[in-house]
Amino acid sequence: MKLEHIGIAVKDLEKSNELFAALLGKPHYKIEEVVSEKVKTSFFKTGKPKIELLEAGSEDSAIAKFIEKRGEGIHHLAFEVKDIKKEMKRLEKLGFRILNKEPKKGADNKMICFLHPKSTNGVLIELCQTIKE
Repeated sequence: MKLEHIGIAVKDLEKSNELFAALLGKPHYKIEEVVSEKVKTSFFKTGKPKIELLEAGSEDSAIAKFIEKRGEGIHHLAFEVKDIKKEMKRLEKLGFRILNKEPKKGADNKMICFLHPKSTNGVLIELCQTIKE
């Protein structure tokens, strides 16, 4: 596993893109909507890992609930794996709580799944695997 990106929950993607562009000295390279997650994302290349900004697409999305409860800030750490299904099985056998039974399509051409923060010292962990075309 290697750290692929850091997800940051934001209230206003446009303003946050401006802020991070100024901070990093370069603009985002991609904006993408992930309908299944009710989120709009923006990515910044920082070498490795990337930064992913996440704006809620609706009031009932996980990002909206996160911001309401905790405010803007780091939402998750994403680790790239070679075989997401195999890794999900391995981690589940070790006692980690997997939030979705099957990987699903996420942003940036990835299949994703999440580990419950209660099984990872309070940190939401995303596993991601690049979709081969």
